[in-house]
Amino acid sequence: MADVTQARIEEQLATYIDPYLERDLVSTKCVKDIKIDGDQVEVSVVLGFPAKGYHDDLAARLKALLESIEGINSATVNVSTKIAAHSAQKGVKHIEAIKNIIAVASGKGGVGKSTTAVNLALALSAEGANVGILDADIYGPSQPRMLGVNGKPESTDGKTLEPMNSYHLQAMSIGFLVDEETPMIWRGPMVTQALQQLLNDTNWKELDYLVIDLPPGTGDIQLTLAQQVPVSGAVIVTTPQDIALLDARKGLKMFEKVEVPVLGVIENMSIHICSECGHEEYIFGRGGGERMSEENNANFLGALPLDKRIREETDSGKPTVVAEPDSRISQIYREIARRTAAKLSLKTKDYAARFPQIVIQND
Repeated sequence: MADVTQARIEEQLATYIDPYLERDLVSTKCVKDIKIDGDQVEVSVVLGFPAKGYHDDLAARLKALLESIEGINSATVNVSTKIAAHSAQKGVKHIEAIKNIIAVASGKGGVGKSTTAVNLALALSAEGANVGILDADIYGPSQPRMLGVNGKPESTDGKTLEPMNSYHLQAMSIGFLVDEETPMIWRGPMVTQALQQLLNDTNWKELDYLVIDLPPGTGDIQLTLAQQVPVSGAVIVTTPQDIALLDARKGLKMFEKVEVPVLGVIENMSIHICSECGHEEYIFGRGGGERMSEENNANFLGALPLDKRIREETDSGKPTVVAEPDSRISQIYREIARRTAAKLSLKTKDYAARFPQIVIQND
């Protein structure tokens, strides 16, 4: 019988390319512990992204891989997740109680960005993360209706707000503070101040991720976000339509210029499947999001269909990920969530909180 060594086990594990990290688990330091007891092996894998729906499948695949090694009779693989805080723009202070901020943006309106943002947040939560969502669209807040939340947030001290809760998400929006039909007739400085207050004066509770649903474009709010909010990564939502892609590229370039890493591109309304006959049709064009990703060296996070259920369920205050958790569309959202968080997990970690503050005093 051949002797089983740690080096041999790591060599075998390195042959498995994780579909979300798109790298092996050894080089990404996800393999944390290897115990060898004769012909039995126990391996501990700790992922840096939430993937509750993937843990069992990954464990089974790695178990089969290990048991194919000569000399190993049985293998046990324990898979867990530990989400770390990742670095943001230089000089921007980390916000206590929020590990990572993910901005969801689009170059133009009408591409389903808010719907994608709320389902992404719900999918991250379904995969095991503690998640919040901030509606940064001051002029047209839509998250209160999408999350089916009524009422106003409470304030225990008269200075800060308690986040609203819906489907295990912590949520904040200007829409909770004003009537749904009241227009926000504000100039730019007032809008950016409102965003900062909604972000900093909300008592977020130990979030792994805060998803920020940005308004379309590259204006005041986007600039404030890039300069004053510690964003760990951005996601660009587009449709395959050429005009949408043109504006989406502007959004992507904006984040690059302000040194916010773009985690990838999501193509919404990718294909329409007729509910009556099953005919598939690319109404807005085909493959635009993938081409844009390739041309800009960005990750393609996934494509979502043009399906009336997504619109109906979100309009009714129960987005698809919670309305139909086992549906194919919900599974696509969860795949996108894993991929997004996995790409973020490969970024530089934020170690600032680990170091003590050094204070020099003159006696």
